[in-house]
Amino acid sequence: MTDTHAPDRPSAFCSPRAAFWGGAREAAGVPMMVMGASFVGFGSMIHDLDWSVWHALFSTLSTWALPGQIAMAEMAYSGAPLMALVLAVGFINARLLPLAVSLLPHVRRPEVSAWTYYAVAMLIAATSWVGTMRRLPDLSQDQRLHYLTGYGLALYLNMPLATVIGFYLAGQVPQPITLALVFLNPLYFLLLFLFDLRNVAKVLSLTIGALLGPLLYQVAPDWSLIATGLVGGTAAWWVGRSPWGRRVQSAWLQRASKP
Repeated sequence: MTDTHAPDRPSAFCSPRAAFWGGAREAAGVPMMVMGASFVGFGSMIHDLDWSVWHALFSTLSTWALPGQIAMAEMAYSGAPLMALVLAVGFINARLLPLAVSLLPHVRRPEVSAWTYYAVAMLIAATSWVGTMRRLPDLSQDQRLHYLTGYGLALYLNMPLATVIGFYLAGQVPQPITLALVFLNPLYFLLLFLFDLRNVAKVLSLTIGALLGPLLYQVAPDWSLIATGLVGGTAAWWVGRSPWGRRVQSAWLQRASKP
């Protein structure tokens, strides 16, 4: 993607402040609508569980990761103990750790304190990770952290509103549509990958995942998602770095560069 210590590049923004507002502006389009629709579905789900809107708001503000929030709601509704809830949400949201680990080195600067990065890490979700990683090559080093902050903060601050809207819209929208809204964000995440298929490893990871996932689900439903990601991702990475993968990658780039 980008070199952590690469020299500054010509930027799409005129200053770090412009990068911050540019990130917020770019997040306010399709990413915010799709992510907001998912949180509308979550708010409606909380209403159906007969919880208060404050429970929904606290969950969104403190967790801001729908898979963990949905697991928390379902387990709490079924009477699971508090420690089980904490462990389940922690394990589910551990999927965000690789995103933070892969993104933060690209925005890091020596003069910025470590605590700033701990705070910014809270803003890294799948949507903000994809949007920022796609934009980083266009930004100079001193603007990347500002762009990530603007992008992530715009999403984070608007999701409580979407949660409240979903809570009070519950009953007005058919339940199948409500459930579909919850899964709209993962679909958007997939479409973003399809839009940027210039990498052999990406194509392979999607292909292997689409084939392997349904098969493993028949064998071990509880572990099929993790196993598919681990096996499919590792295989795609290995093949993509092999001599065959590099030849295919080179041929794609040459074909794309032709007028």
